[in-house]
Amino acid sequence: MVKQCFRFLCVLGLFLWFSGLSWAGVTGNQFTNGGDGIKTATAPPPGTYYRFYNFFYSSDDLMDDSGDELDVDFDVFVYANVHRIIHFPGWKVLGADFFSNIVIPVVYTDLEVGASGAVDDDWSVGDIFVEPVALAWHGERWDAAYGMGVWVPVGPCDANRPAYPGKDYWSGMFSAGVTVYPDAARSWSVSALGRYEIHGKKDGVDLTPGDDFHFEWGIGKALPADWKLGPLQFWEFGLAGYAQWQVTDDRGDDVTWDKGKHDRVFAAGPEIRCLIPQWKLLLELRCEKEFGAVDRSEGYLTAFVLTRAF
Repeated sequence: MVKQCFRFLCVLGLFLWFSGLSWAGVTGNQFTNGGDGIKTATAPPPGTYYRFYNFFYSSDDLMDDSGDELDVDFDVFVYANVHRIIHFPGWKVLGADFFSNIVIPVVYTDLEVGASGAVDDDWSVGDIFVEPVALAWHGERWDAAYGMGVWVPVGPCDANRPAYPGKDYWSGMFSAGVTVYPDAARSWSVSALGRYEIHGKKDGVDLTPGDDFHFEWGIGKALPADWKLGPLQFWEFGLAGYAQWQVTDDRGDDVTWDKGKHDRVFAAGPEIRCLIPQWKLLLELRCEKEFGAVDRSEGYLTAFVLTRAF
């Protein structure tokens, strides 16, 4: 068991990155699960926006490649504030609004594995995501979005410091999704957005993580327009969730684990959103519990997101 725990730490040192909130064993994903929920595939009107994500993740359950909990006295807490700038230059492409965005994370990770006596914590800037091409369509009772971008490995990475957030490899990511409004008043929304990550070779070793697929969804209900609470207006309540699967094998001569074992996780929980029009500010709060995890941690994610229009 101790050998298995040390192997986990080595793998975590290679792959733990916060901006992807990947806390577990052989995980290569960069994308942050749980970053969006209700209306996940709906982009705002043309303009410039700043989104400030606050992620709180905690887990004391580390699951093996069969989905059973490992008895290693595992505990991890991560807080990340992630800064995203979105800009619409006013261009139309294929009938869609063209936009670009950049994501810069700052991550605190506190990790402990009692079975091995391993303890580490760190505050660092993580790998940056740049999405130069993204498109947003808007219909009478639907919205759709598509994007493609790249993760740039600028965060610190050290196999002896598993709390460091950098991955030390480049990754490409493609996104596509849709939001549907079942009623004419658009008070109900059902949305889904998929993302596919293709990872490059890790610097200095013969190791390329397998591709990952992410799926975020949300079901929301907006309250009547005249329902207010002080400055807070346009309230929405609903359910949100995510799923993530590794879909191809890890590759390379430095892969020491079973390449056919793929990590996965699911999560679901409540969400609330509200708008403060005079401040041009949207607030989102999601609390999601993970389940069905394999070869990674299983815990709780809380996301508090502020979006400011300029």
